[in-house]
Amino acid sequence: MSDPSSSPSSSPSLRSSPLEAAHEAAGATFTDFAGYRMPVRYSSDLAEHHAVRQAAGVFDLSHMAEIGVSGPDAVAFLDHALAGAFGAMTVGRAKYSLLLEDAGGILDDLVVYRTDDDTYLVVANAANREVAVSALRSRVDGFDVVVSDDSDTTALVAIQGPAAAGTLDALVVEDRLQPESPLDELRYYRALHATFDGSSVLVARTGYTGEDGFEIYSDPEVAPAIWDALLDAGSSRGVVPAGLAARDTLRLEAGMPLYGHELTVSTRPAQAGLGRVVAPSGDFVGAAGVAPAEDAPVLVGLVMEGRRAARAGYPVLHDGDVVGTVTSGALSPTLGHPVAMAFVAPSAAAEGQVLHIDVRGTAIPATVTPFPFYRRPAKG
Repeated sequence: MSDPSSSPSSSPSLRSSPLEAAHEAAGATFTDFAGYRMPVRYSSDLAEHHAVRQAAGVFDLSHMAEIGVSGPDAVAFLDHALAGAFGAMTVGRAKYSLLLEDAGGILDDLVVYRTDDDTYLVVANAANREVAVSALRSRVDGFDVVVSDDSDTTALVAIQGPAAAGTLDALVVEDRLQPESPLDELRYYRALHATFDGSSVLVARTGYTGEDGFEIYSDPEVAPAIWDALLDAGSSRGVVPAGLAARDTLRLEAGMPLYGHELTVSTRPAQAGLGRVVAPSGDFVGAAGVAPAEDAPVLVGLVMEGRRAARAGYPVLHDGDVVGTVTSGALSPTLGHPVAMAFVAPSAAAEGQVLHIDVRGTAIPATVTPFPFYRRPAKG
């Protein structure tokens, strides 16, 4: 997703989340995000960020794009339309993938779930809904497959943080959430079918915060009950609603790329450290142009000194010369120092290399550091 604005918006043309009434009741500050009126915060960005790291946060992600792919040729179609290999993907698995344009640039990054033998759920970024749907539909020739835009009939609620699993377990004990198999057997990047109060839902162990967590896909009319149930069951565990601002600093600490910043149509996967996502061989769209030029900038992590954070667009310097540009940056709430992501020349990208970031005329030292900046503690 792309950065949310911090200013409220009341444009009558904005779409509303099925959880809008719940957000208003919780005192949310809203923003125009990808054509939706979405909560950017409820209390404070820092409080919500820390809650996710220490307990859990509940996010409304109903603005995301959900695209169904079904039919006898679904696997072959995805192998052609996306830059990953899907033949070995079993039912219940999830896979991170990329949608490329013909020349190899990134149109969007996606998560693909195999929900049945010939049925897949493709989740695209909210701002790229039309782009993703159009690109996939343009690639169906020769395949017995149906591509459907299910975004308006799908809601998505996520709970992320150390208390996420316990909160969902409480709903299972209450018999409100009934998974088809035990939740404690659901591993990372897996999904299972379940019912919530008798309605069908899909529970996925995925997320965008660097924490353990779950995402629950449902019909829009069911989402408010899921939202309330998660917050009620999690209240004694420190679980709070969290907005888009906290989500952005959480993903930055976890070193996760953001479309429109680290990923663009001008970016080749290997430049952003996503070469591993691309199938090593295959006739997928964009394969011929997927390799970047040898001197193409590469994405690096930068840990800065002091407290002044870099922002997108700030120049990165080496020996006084501009060698790159910051794509995302913030004062890390968890680590207590500024971190940034930037594209820099390959000659300046070695781990441990000391560069400088021009922060409004002041050159601040920044050391090239591997991702992620933050890694959640291992279970004892």
